[in-house]
Amino acid sequence: MSKAALKKEKWTLSFDPKLKKAVIREAENKGIYPVNYLEELVREKINPYGHTDVKDSVRYVRELRKKSKDATDNKFLEEILKWKK
Repeated sequence: MSKAALKKEKWTLSFDPKLKKAVIREAENKGIYPVNYLEELVREKINPYGHTDVKDSVRYVRELRKKSKDATDNKFLEEILKWKK
């Protein structure tokens, strides 16, 4: 029996030209294809354990620090207590 040929899915995304230019520019800066750059962004946002697939760890830590500046100490302690339970 012959195996059925796998069909590749083709996707067409259309979005704001300004965003498209920004994605292309960032991909060129990183030296990767724009599609790969978009896949990285989506994986970082969807992955519940974001630290496992982080490509740019310095940027990731900076973003975490910026977010933590907005949270008060009491909120931080409440979050720790939630995790304990």
